[in-house]
Amino acid sequence: MRESSQSAPAVAEAEAQPRLNRRQAAKVRTRQKVLDAARTLFAERGYDAATIRDIAKGAGMSTGAVFANFQDKAELFEAVFSEEMEGLLADIRTAAAAEGRVLDRLSNGLTAGYHRSLDHLPLMQAMVARSWFQPEDADLRSRAFVRPLVEAVAELLQAGVREGELRQDVDLPLLARLIWDVFISNFRFAAYDNWGIEELTPHIRKQLELILSSQLARQ
Repeated sequence: MRESSQSAPAVAEAEAQPRLNRRQAAKVRTRQKVLDAARTLFAERGYDAATIRDIAKGAGMSTGAVFANFQDKAELFEAVFSEEMEGLLADIRTAAAAEGRVLDRLSNGLTAGYHRSLDHLPLMQAMVARSWFQPEDADLRSRAFVRPLVEAVAELLQAGVREGELRQDVDLPLLARLIWDVFISNFRFAAYDNWGIEELTPHIRKQLELILSSQLARQ
């Protein structure tokens, strides 16, 4: 008769696996608590004024627990940056998903981006500021976080080409990058001229109208 019981090493391994999973899950929860606290502090104070000590306090843990998950504040900020770009991408895609002209879809998507980011403007300011002053390897990672957003803009433009709204010879990468750069540059008005969504919404639409005017297909 075939013996159905497992060997002692196999049993030990099977028993150990759930404990490992729980530890992994706990580590993930701890990391996310740190990220959430860091995001809140960066959003309230910007990068320089947010300290590891305050982030740890906000997460309800020691500074040692923070350093167990992140090498330093720069790495922590980079992780927050990555999460924020993912959220921004989701909001833009959702708002731009409705059928309509490429101008309307782009305007709706980018306006949704402003809605999201204006709630924590110091965080966006810190992201833009640090993009100018960081090591080359960090800059490459930052560009990788932003790339999907530029590609999302390019996809909307591509839809306009397919539908005969935009010219067939549109330089999609260049145009998408131009629109993204304009979107980011408008945060300066929010930061220094106290612009809110009421000012940014018509402004970005007018900019898009001007940018796309030379790319419209001849009827």
